[in-house]
Amino acid sequence: METVEQRAAMLGEYIIEQGATVRETAKRFGISKSTVHKDVTGRLRSINPVMYREVREVLEKNKSERHIRGGMATREKYRAIRGLHKTK
Repeated sequence: METVEQRAAMLGEYIIEQGATVRETAKRFGISKSTVHKDVTGRLRSINPVMYREVREVLEKNKSERHIRGGMATREKYRAIRGLHKTK
């Protein structure tokens, strides 16, 4: 059984290596977004400050790009809808 500290470090490593979002990380590990966020922003700061700073950089980058991902998802959604309703 892993400790909370081990889990926080494991989540931090994953985010750094994959450039993953909190949502992607939560899905990958089968835990809530709240747990991921608490581990990598709260617990990791005291466990491993260097890793904490690296994780924050990735999360800040993801945050600054989220409007782009949201726009792309919306575009794909409506493309799919139009594709279903096209007549030949």
